[in-house]
Amino acid sequence: MGSASFASVLANGWQSFSSPVVFVRTLATTHAPLFKHYNDNHLVAWASTSGSPLSNGRTFACESSSPDVTTTTPVVGYAKYHRLLPCTTHKGPPRVEHLVVSEEGPVLEYICKTLDLPPLFVGDLIHFGAVYYALVCPKPPPSATPEQLRIFEVVTAPSVLRKRPSIKGKTIQAAQKTFRVTHVDQFLEAGSYLRVYVHPRRFPRCYEIDWKSRIIAVAESYVVLDKPSGTSVGGTTNNIEETCATFATRALGLTTPLLTTHQIDNCTEGCVLLARTKDYCSVFHGKIREKKVKKLYLALVAAPVPIGIITHYMRPTSMAPRLISEDFIEGWNFCQLEVLECKEVPWPNAVIENKYCIEDCGWPSKDVAYECKINLLTGRTHQIRAQLAASGAPLVGDLMYMPAAIAEMNNPGLNPFGKCKKSYTSETDNSTAVREWIALHGKEPKIAVGLQACQISWDNGAHTYKAGSPWWRCEIA
Repeated sequence: MGSASFASVLANGWQSFSSPVVFVRTLATTHAPLFKHYNDNHLVAWASTSGSPLSNGRTFACESSSPDVTTTTPVVGYAKYHRLLPCTTHKGPPRVEHLVVSEEGPVLEYICKTLDLPPLFVGDLIHFGAVYYALVCPKPPPSATPEQLRIFEVVTAPSVLRKRPSIKGKTIQAAQKTFRVTHVDQFLEAGSYLRVYVHPRRFPRCYEIDWKSRIIAVAESYVVLDKPSGTSVGGTTNNIEETCATFATRALGLTTPLLTTHQIDNCTEGCVLLARTKDYCSVFHGKIREKKVKKLYLALVAAPVPIGIITHYMRPTSMAPRLISEDFIEGWNFCQLEVLECKEVPWPNAVIENKYCIEDCGWPSKDVAYECKINLLTGRTHQIRAQLAASGAPLVGDLMYMPAAIAEMNNPGLNPFGKCKKSYTSETDNSTAVREWIALHGKEPKIAVGLQACQISWDNGAHTYKAGSPWWRCEIA
């Protein structure tokens, strides 16, 4: 279920419980849970939901009169999933449903009935990889009410679990592990758990790209792709359809799906290697571990960066933003990059920024920018973005890190891990400063930032591949 546990997912949503005899469903306009059960023995559903109210006579956000969906039409991109899933311009907040199955049967039929959704819609969700199941529902978080805990105990009582053949020989922890539903007719036992991402994250740029033109090389064991910004290399928790791996596979007419070997951020463009076999996927992973893979980046930044090695320490968490410290902190991850070149270039004009959805993050001067060539010595998530921002030179368009960099520039000392950090007399004051610093960061950019993985090589340069010109240089030339 991704990087977050079920308990943490529900911690923000367990608030109330209702127990009508007749099934009643409403959708709140904010994240609010909905619990339903028919009697003391059958818990039907709990849910964290958001969006606009729906009723039996409603129209879905992207419902089309067209009965068919095409995913393999080779034009510049591919025909969109326009049938029932929310439009790519859908602005509503995420909606995630957590269900406990009250009666056995096919997964598609149960979700349709319980959530009052059309079969085609649910089928598309399953195709996108947006539905997960577990044999036994996970334990509620500490914030759960006594009634919520009581119902959990009812459906997980030993006397109930003993009657389920699928649980035999498994620990409760093993039975609570979640897996992606892969078939619409997958059979569900009563008492099983379902997590349904009703509004999966979408990547509309997948349909705008000429994917064949983005292929850098095709070898027997791998494919090198010039990844477009605004796309996911291998997918997200709730969308494994709109990915670079999927669309590159189709563009090349391959019968075996390409496999992800490494990641770069969705908002970053450039060289990505996709394996054609599981064996080579393991081989390349080994090369990465043995530091035989070298990656060079081009970064478009808002201020000049000194040539040489930049060293920081990154807080060990999967949550963004990534916090950076110049001083060693026990347990924090070592981060290092080398700036090879730094030259002055024009700041992208308004037309270019609009085309690539470059965010206006409030940088005070847009006369010039600086293009840096970077040798990435350690490969941490958001490393280049976080390190350059901590150095006072955030990436152009980086809505997550530039606002905090500007705030520190205007008020030195705001960053509790920066050069001008303050000394705190208590742990409480320090924790407050960290929370306030995190709050100064923005959200993940929509499409692009000024960052390109311009070259990838391995085995001491025996294999070297370069990306095309970065978005800011192509349009400026």
